[in-house]
Amino acid sequence: MPKEISLPLTAPSAELDNTEPQRLAAIDLGSNSFHLLVANYQNERLQVVARMGEKVQLAAGLDEDGYLNEAAMQRALDCLGRFAPFLNDIENANLRIVGTNALRDAHNSQAFIERAEAQLGHAIEIIAGREEARLIYLGAAHALAENGRRLIVDIGGGSTEFIIGEAFEPKALESLRMGCVTFSSRFFPDGELSEKRMRRAELSALSELANIQRPYLRLGWDDPVGSSGTIKAAASVLYAYGDSPQEGVITRSGLKKLRERLLKCKQLEKVELEGLKPDRAKVFPAGIAILNAIFEAFNLSQMRFADGALREGVLYDMAGRNSAEDTRSKSLDALKRIYDVDSRQAENVADTALRLFNRVKKSWGLTKEQGHYLVWASHVHEIGLAISHSQFHRHGAYLLEHSDLAGFSRPEQRLLAFLVRAHRRKFPTKEWQALPASHQEGCAKLARLLRLAVLINHSRSENPPPLPEISAEGEALLMTLPSSDEPTLLSTDMEQEQAYMTAAGFTFSVA
Repeated sequence: MPKEISLPLTAPSAELDNTEPQRLAAIDLGSNSFHLLVANYQNERLQVVARMGEKVQLAAGLDEDGYLNEAAMQRALDCLGRFAPFLNDIENANLRIVGTNALRDAHNSQAFIERAEAQLGHAIEIIAGREEARLIYLGAAHALAENGRRLIVDIGGGSTEFIIGEAFEPKALESLRMGCVTFSSRFFPDGELSEKRMRRAELSALSELANIQRPYLRLGWDDPVGSSGTIKAAASVLYAYGDSPQEGVITRSGLKKLRERLLKCKQLEKVELEGLKPDRAKVFPAGIAILNAIFEAFNLSQMRFADGALREGVLYDMAGRNSAEDTRSKSLDALKRIYDVDSRQAENVADTALRLFNRVKKSWGLTKEQGHYLVWASHVHEIGLAISHSQFHRHGAYLLEHSDLAGFSRPEQRLLAFLVRAHRRKFPTKEWQALPASHQEGCAKLARLLRLAVLINHSRSENPPPLPEISAEGEALLMTLPSSDEPTLLSTDMEQEQAYMTAAGFTFSVA
């Protein structure tokens, strides 16, 4: 029998060796801009190889019903076509493409994602707002050498992220639905700039900020820092006009002067300021309205710009996935504690699932990364018991799909949720068919292995029981049970499982 591989709970991507530089790449599909970052990672540091950014204004292509129009999708695809040549020598495991607010909101985002994935030949992940905030903090924190507690603010095209943290650990994460592109469409739809419209935009931002104002002020910070385009542009304009004590610093008095300069322009098309790039001019006033509200809500006297944001955070997070510090494992450990999961049973099921995985991995063409999701699902398959013993697999799936799980993208959470939903009773064919077509075969195989691991551990013994003989041929599974003159719990369970699999259209034979 071939030697079984050991699969740790961390690092489903390629192993990163600090002695040799690894080429990593990230694409940030933002609501205003798309960004590409390619860098070598070595000794816990990034050395930039290539950096590109384009104003795509994806959020501006959302119609009143929340659908991306064809023009916006084509702008996005054209941009990705220009990014593609930089990805030719990047290993698949060392590339992440993440979508943010506009793709979170668009009802037809999956249609765009399928076209983009076909063009790039790589999966695209839509990340939740708080996960976006965590990654922004990770990128900004690596750009800051100083210690202490800091507030990080990132004004994007469709959302604004707020993080308080120390060193590389966030203490508070929030993502608010306000951005320079969406606020431009909402408050300056015809391009007219006026005091009344600017103040309406500021008041709307203050209304959003009211939800986090008190807890953030109570938590406190020593150093307010801004990242990304709007704040970088504001700092550049203030410095160009001599309204900043030093480059990269925004003061409250300087921000007031900048606001006055913008209002004198009277039209978005006439916004032309020293230090401001022309491609940002039309969304700049809306970004400044949001920034003014932030200064007002948090009573800031100044803020400095940090050159590190989401894409840098994505790269550092990829590197961290290959260590004991993998955020995803920590998130699931926390979930197990919250819902008081039976750790011994979870470990036993995970052990059995991994041994089953190793037996059929080659025959079924499964990857090491898929094995991680099987093990993770094994560890949390019983979290729904904290809600109710009846239908606990459904409750567990809901919790996994809708919780804020740091480190996981939405597609990753849906995969875990499906595995937990499918681990017992009738196979959920409807939910399985709702998964992306490219994921269905692999998800079905993982779900079938998890189901068997749970049944083999039905007696909830102290240690994982012996593994029955199992083999795979095509999609079919064959299990050989120890001979017995009388029915056993295991043989009875497997007989029922055979019926479930037959009903779902899968082949499972028991001898």
